[in-house]
Amino acid sequence: MIQYKEQILKNGMQIIVNEDTMTELVTVNLLYKVGSKNENESHTGFAHLFEHLMFSGSENFPDFDNLINSLGGESNAFTTSDITNFYCTVPSIYLETILHIEADRMQHLIIDKQHLDVQKKVVIEEFKQRYLNVPYGDLYKLMREISYTAHPYKWQTIGKDISHIENADLDIVRDFYKKYYNPNNAILAVSGNIKAEDVFSLSEKIFGQIQNDSKEKISYSTEPLQIENRELKVERDVPTSVIMITFPMCERTNSQFYTFDLLSDILSNGKSSRLYDSLVRNKQVFTGIDAVVSGDDDKGLFMIVGKLSDGVDIYKGEEMIWQELKNLISNPPSEREFQKVKNKNRANATFNNIKITDKALNLAYYAHLDILERINTEKDYYDRVTIQDLTELAQRTFFINKHNILYYLAK
Repeated sequence: MIQYKEQILKNGMQIIVNEDTMTELVTVNLLYKVGSKNENESHTGFAHLFEHLMFSGSENFPDFDNLINSLGGESNAFTTSDITNFYCTVPSIYLETILHIEADRMQHLIIDKQHLDVQKKVVIEEFKQRYLNVPYGDLYKLMREISYTAHPYKWQTIGKDISHIENADLDIVRDFYKKYYNPNNAILAVSGNIKAEDVFSLSEKIFGQIQNDSKEKISYSTEPLQIENRELKVERDVPTSVIMITFPMCERTNSQFYTFDLLSDILSNGKSSRLYDSLVRNKQVFTGIDAVVSGDDDKGLFMIVGKLSDGVDIYKGEEMIWQELKNLISNPPSEREFQKVKNKNRANATFNNIKITDKALNLAYYAHLDILERINTEKDYYDRVTIQDLTELAQRTFFINKHNILYYLAK
């Protein structure tokens, strides 16, 4: 059970605090409600670009990394389709210093040609190394493009095209910063050896006077209901072929998410799971296969991706996957099989809320989803799922002719 207190400043910034006296450290987690889904389709990759820019220096703290290191701390960040998240862990005596740094990054980030050019080069190199010049680098890019027609989930977090970052100019970048890096678009979560009232007082003093530079309502295209199957076949210079099948699923806050999550675990969590045991270990059709949920804020995807064994025809592999999905319905999980995956989820929920870094992140994330109370009760949602719920959802998801298939063929 995570104990927490929360407060909202007059400018709309949400503050959440978890007091943990078992450590001498504190983690400050600042989540901005901006991800790649908030980008213009002709200017993508900006949320991820700002993940880098936020470390390049602000007016009062021009050398972020060396300052954090001098305090004996560590920091990092990540970007998703829905959020950009920054976190820093330091000895608790430096809490006020970190809050000042974050406030300065929120108000006075240095965005000039020199800093922008440096970070553009970093992102462009990352784009090349991870997505252009590596085997299977465009696998998920292609998957997104056939799985979505309107929603900005159709491009990957790093951007739709490398040229969008290459051609990003100062005016567009500054407009993005002004629009999204505001207190009413941010959640501050703090966990560690601190007092909640001290955090609230410091937050009011340091963040409370920051104005919201943009009051523009944030909107983006929604995805229409998929009513047909889609497929794409490509050839690439890769060691072996891959097949990916995606199915539309619910948003992260929907109670059905927990059934989808357990369904993915039944199919592929561990070597005793359905897909691995049958198609990897016994029939040796695949060298690896996974079923995963995207867990997006908006309606996401249930994905099955398998790497075929040498010499196995990709259509044979697809046929074997469909057989396993049908078998799941005709031969539902036993109580023991089902309870095993529930126990894994319960254990993960416990382990994921032990470290102060994880607690601060999770508090901010659940608050962002507007389900903060579920940080302590989510295991109950998993417990309420029945075997009948799982098989009925599998039937509705897998066999109603609205899936997407990517045939990724080795030359």
